[in-house]
Amino acid sequence: MVKVDKYALIRRAHLVDKMSIRELARTFHHSKRKIREILREPEPKPYQRRAMPSVLDSFKAVIDEILRADEEAPRKQRHTAAKIFRRLRDEHAYGGGYDRVRRYIGSKGRSQRETFIPLDHDPGQRLECDFGHIHVDFPDGRRLVPVLMMTWAYSNCPFAIALPTERTEAILHGMVEAFAFFGCVPREVWWDNPKTVAPQLFAGRERRLNERYLALSSHYAFEPLFCMVREPQEKPRVEGRVRHLQRDWATPVPRTQDRAELNVHLRACCMRDRDRIQQGQTETIGQRFARETIVEASRSLPTGQFDPCISEPAKVDKYQTARFETNRYSAPRSAAFQAVTVKAYVERIDIVLGSQVIAAHPRCYGKNEQILDPHHYLDTLRRRPAALDHANVFRRWHLPALFSELRTALEKQHGERRGAKHFVRVLHLLDEHPIELVQRAIEMSRGATGYDVESILLRVRRQRPDNTPTPLERSQQPELVRDVNVPPPDLSKFNQFLSHGESDHEGSE
Repeated sequence: MVKVDKYALIRRAHLVDKMSIRELARTFHHSKRKIREILREPEPKPYQRRAMPSVLDSFKAVIDEILRADEEAPRKQRHTAAKIFRRLRDEHAYGGGYDRVRRYIGSKGRSQRETFIPLDHDPGQRLECDFGHIHVDFPDGRRLVPVLMMTWAYSNCPFAIALPTERTEAILHGMVEAFAFFGCVPREVWWDNPKTVAPQLFAGRERRLNERYLALSSHYAFEPLFCMVREPQEKPRVEGRVRHLQRDWATPVPRTQDRAELNVHLRACCMRDRDRIQQGQTETIGQRFARETIVEASRSLPTGQFDPCISEPAKVDKYQTARFETNRYSAPRSAAFQAVTVKAYVERIDIVLGSQVIAAHPRCYGKNEQILDPHHYLDTLRRRPAALDHANVFRRWHLPALFSELRTALEKQHGERRGAKHFVRVLHLLDEHPIELVQRAIEMSRGATGYDVESILLRVRRQRPDNTPTPLERSQQPELVRDVNVPPPDLSKFNQFLSHGESDHEGSE
């Protein structure tokens, strides 16, 4: 094949040096026909492979018919290229190879693939949300951690937070943290269709939303929107962010002590990413995000704080426990046999009676477990002191060594049963007083012959904690009381009452 540089030499020799076709053929060792072709075209034509008849040509109509029938078949029960090849071979006596069949089916698929229109979103308009999963090395081993990823469609500014689950309360907590991190709220928030947010799907984009997610959208005044089913390309920003999380922020595999330390790492990655200029842009992500935060683009944060939890009614049973999911959480004895509300947060469980939180526990994600606070059972323990050695809630109670020493001494002084009762009286003090105060009273009541329980009780009731609260600074006080000024009382005015009382008394005599 004659290359373009040879074309240039031949054409220049003919046009500039006036060499004839015969001379050009003799000089450049080409036929006269080839020289005439070179003089007609300024550059060689690209090589085109001549279409040759294929053994597959007579079977293409059969393949097309199979592919048309597949459009109405269930997605997981459609023909693969290998299955079509076997059918052609067994049912239609196809004698060619599998590779020809595969290439032809691939060419049909390219013509049917969906194409898209590039979209541009205004600043402050749209925030996209999704979960990604990364492996993390904790002290107890490697675990897969769900990470809520949120990113703005205009600036691609991200926020990421590792959560224990993908449940509704975790999503609420993550989004509250994200809005506080961004300092503003978008006009639209886009999700796929997680059941924890949209438990029921209808035709098109109609959804029945989780009530707590609706409450979140009402509190922050954003419009909750969702992609079409199995159409994740409708939120491409966050899809790319999830891949970036896995390939960059979590590579190599992070080593952290706990999830809190992991979130410190993720938040630092989000802040560091604001200095990056992404492909196709001339400004940093942080510069573009600054346009998202202006009042005209996005919405400002509301003054009140959203409560990121889910609530369920429950009843405290005879064991002073309220059930949430499969676990039971203890409550004070005064709440027994009453209806309460269990509020489930990401990290804790609150038990509410009326409008008062009567118990708070760390959230347990195990199954069929009891999370019991010994303080809730101290009142009952006074009535049933034998439970001290037969209830796990007390056997697993990690008290300072001084309490064990106290019990041993009391049982030695008064006998095992009476000594245990006296010890329960001391434990009951922990229901109303800090453990440091009780411990100090025990140490001060130690004598040569042992411990005096009455002295311990009296000392605790007379003592007050040393750490009395200090007045709040003006900036920390609520706005309603900042300007309230209560003058000190003038005690001299009380003398007037005394003088009037004396004069009236003298007159009556």
